[in-house]
Amino acid sequence: MKRYLVALSASLLIAAAVWAQENSTPVEPMDQTPVFRVKVISRTTKAVNYRHRGGSTMVDFKGTSLMPEAGGRAKVEGKEGRLAISAELTRMPPATKFGGQYLTYVLWAVTPEGRPVNLGEVVPNNDGKSKLDVTSDLQAFGLLVTAEPYFAVTHPSQLVVVENVIRQETKGFEEAIDAKFDMLEGGQYTIDIPADQLPSSKAAPNTPLDLLEARNAVAIAKAAGAQQYAADSLSKAEDSLTRAEGYLQRKQGRTPIGTVARAATQTAEDARILTLQKKEEERVAAEKRAMQEAQEKAEADAKAAAEAEAKAKAQAEEDARQRAQAEADRQAAEKAQAEALAQQQQAQAEAEKARLAAEEAERQKQEAIRQKEEMRARLLRQLNQVLDTRDTDRGLVVSMPDVLFDPGQYTLKSAARERLARISGIVLAYPDLKLQIEGYTDSIGSDEFNQRLSEKRAATVRDYLVDNGVSINNVFAHGLGKANPIADNSTSAGRKLNRRVEMIVSGDVIGDVVGTQTESQPVTPTTPAPTEPSQPAPPPQ
Repeated sequence: MKRYLVALSASLLIAAAVWAQENSTPVEPMDQTPVFRVKVISRTTKAVNYRHRGGSTMVDFKGTSLMPEAGGRAKVEGKEGRLAISAELTRMPPATKFGGQYLTYVLWAVTPEGRPVNLGEVVPNNDGKSKLDVTSDLQAFGLLVTAEPYFAVTHPSQLVVVENVIRQETKGFEEAIDAKFDMLEGGQYTIDIPADQLPSSKAAPNTPLDLLEARNAVAIAKAAGAQQYAADSLSKAEDSLTRAEGYLQRKQGRTPIGTVARAATQTAEDARILTLQKKEEERVAAEKRAMQEAQEKAEADAKAAAEAEAKAKAQAEEDARQRAQAEADRQAAEKAQAEALAQQQQAQAEAEKARLAAEEAERQKQEAIRQKEEMRARLLRQLNQVLDTRDTDRGLVVSMPDVLFDPGQYTLKSAARERLARISGIVLAYPDLKLQIEGYTDSIGSDEFNQRLSEKRAATVRDYLVDNGVSINNVFAHGLGKANPIADNSTSAGRKLNRRVEMIVSGDVIGDVVGTQTESQPVTPTTPAPTEPSQPAPPPQ
């Protein structure tokens, strides 16, 4: 089949490269204008570090060469803990002008480090106008709009149609950041079917947009292989799509149709992402198998070389015996001696070659073990700089004391969020790690209260890590109540130690060998944990 999307992506890359060559003159910064720049393929979109709780400011929207007639503006207002964005766009034609696979637009916030965040769907009315009111927890970002196959995409496509333009009076802080923007390069949403065979291309003219997006999202998830790798999620998406189709046939109205259709789109996107993750896991597993097979082959070659060496030695001894017996015939003995010497030299050369091969195989094996041990030790040191961490046969155990929460509560204190943010930054560098979050309480209060509190604290830590970029498939949370105390619950000090959350970091990438640190010898972190009075006893259940 034709790969329509790949061809379209290639043409866009060529156009972007030509644009960059013709527009390479540096841009002089304006007064009070930040110099954040986010590289978008071969163009640069400016980003702003907006003032925290600093009132409101304005940026303009300008259409790119793909949609030069588009425009608009955005009002950005600093709130407590967030930024409120009110975006207005004009002269936005239907996204289908770029191809049948593009049904809608999405507004993105892109950090100076290149991390995109889907802020919401842009749905122009008949006049090409659209208004979108959203909030973001980002502080510094640029705004842009892309054409997409459906609203629930997690990475922007290459079809950037609108980008923000910094005004002379835009308020923000200046700081030079030049970051690579990781956009889709025609890969994740490429499917092996032509665009004119997508479900949306065969739909009736008055079919609701939400339903068209759901149909295409399910088709794209199937094309990615979700039937094999994420059958349950795909089945849920198909069930929601079937309900939406039924609502359409019964003329139930836009609200019920849109509700289940958008649920189908979101679930189909989840199935597609899960499929890509599992395919990557299969690729990694295949590489590991290949390494194992290579190691086994090297060991077999070494064994064969040893056998060849023994055989050569036996042959040399036999030759020497024959030379002794042929002493009577001097010419025959000299000839036999010369032949035996040549054979012996050849055998020794082969034996040396085999020995070197065996040594290289052993060196590679030890190097793989050493790298895992170094990675484990490095990760242990990094984690210990944030929280008390010890190396155990369960993995690296990061201990989070009770003082990171309010007494009897499961809401993280600001200090706890800061430490967990640093922990997230560390573990993101090791994508194959598994994180087991375990919550514990002391023995005061009912079992039901303690179990629920331990579960909520563990879930709070898990959710915060996920919000900071840690894959939800790699982190698990469990509450264990008053089980597994590490101190005597009859004393206040002992109960304080028992009220804790522990994160067990494990995975083949850091090996299964326990280092020099043991349960009784934790490494003291460089930043001590805050202290507070012991948690009061909860009310009777």
